[in-house]
Amino acid sequence: MPPAEFTALLVLATAMSFTPGPNTTLSTAVAANRGLGAALRFVVAVPVGWALLLLLCAAGLGAMVVAVPPLGWAIKAVGIGYLLWLAWRLAGSAQLAEADGARLSVGFWEGVLLQFVNIKAWLLALTIVAGWVLGHPDSGQRLAVVLPVMLAFAFSSNFTYAAMGAMLRHWLARGRRLLWFNRAMAAILVATAVWMVGA
Repeated sequence: MPPAEFTALLVLATAMSFTPGPNTTLSTAVAANRGLGAALRFVVAVPVGWALLLLLCAAGLGAMVVAVPPLGWAIKAVGIGYLLWLAWRLAGSAQLAEADGARLSVGFWEGVLLQFVNIKAWLLALTIVAGWVLGHPDSGQRLAVVLPVMLAFAFSSNFTYAAMGAMLRHWLARGRRLLWFNRAMAAILVATAVWMVGA
């Protein structure tokens, strides 16, 4: 892969991975409510799920989703519903003790599956497959370069957001700060769902 293309890939990966979205919002919220250790399952799940999505898109799933609009609409509908459900769960947690129960828990497999209904993940996977992988004689080698780069960005961005959430944990435990923080995180998830309607 030429240096100019690799640089463009790094710029895209930085912009898409570190801007707020469903993954980074949940990484922050789970770590703030339950601690960094509890958030790590989700932080690790994101790159695993995203890698599976990227590989499936490279194998032709992305082209099928683009070619069959009802399939794309179904993915979008499930994604919107899931984000609104997560926002509802998050908005009601006012104390760390509540979050330690089942009220705010996003496990590994839930995190993996979230990538398949995350429109931002789909857009990134389709963009990378179309722009950096398919249509080149060395597509296999390109995929072997792209995949670890994107895995590193997916992990590092979500770990960074989770670490920030964990650093806020003690400060949020006072008064009603956690409630308002969780409502703000829920509002971001709702805003993402609204964005997905028009995407």
